Amino acid sequence: MTLPLIAILRGLTPDNAEAVGHALIDAGITRIEVPLNSPDVLASITAMSRAYGDVAEIGAGTVLTTDEVDAVRQAGATFIVSPNCNPDVIRYSKQRGLGSYPGVFTATECFAALAAGADALKIFPASLMGPEALKALRAVLPFETQIYPVGGVGPDDFAVWRAAGANGFGLGSSLFKPDWSADRVGEEAKRSVAAWMAGK
Repeated sequence: MTLPLIAILRGLTPDNAEAVGHALIDAGITRIEVPLNSPDVLASITAMSRAYGDVAEIGAGTVLTTDEVDAVRQAGATFIVSPNCNPDVIRYSKQRGLGSYPGVFTATECFAALAAGADALKIFPASLMGPEALKALRAVLPFETQIYPVGGVGPDDFAVWRAAGANGFGLGSSLFKPDWSADRVGEEAKRSVAAWMAGK
């Protein structure tokens, strides 16, 4: 079962990619994003996609241009995450057979992203929006819209966000820091998975 939790590994280095990927997958998180502002990011995506592409989805984050979409696709990424809503990047990602998770904050951005073909909406930064604002957005968005709060959200916040209409979460600093061991990442991942399952 694929849980709607995306691990955001900002700052990951290629030498740790496989170990961290294994720890996440072992804990039950099988959607893994490596942001482009990480060191030697294409090498990390390549390493994880080769090692775990049959059991996990490996994606790229902080993708801003169509050229970057091509580069990460060639490295093995299967989905694209952006901090912003760029309809050209969304459409291009879908044309290339990739999942698209653009960053949005307003109703205008939400509807523009959906019109361009986004698979899910990344509410960013979630800590500034808050659950009450998401609840208001939920009232006007199509029922089937998938919404992932990202930015300042961790397992302790799952319940209140899910009550407001969140379908999943992108987990960054609550799950991974560059100086953490793979074992520590695995323990944090298990905590996040347990929090998600407790809310089922």
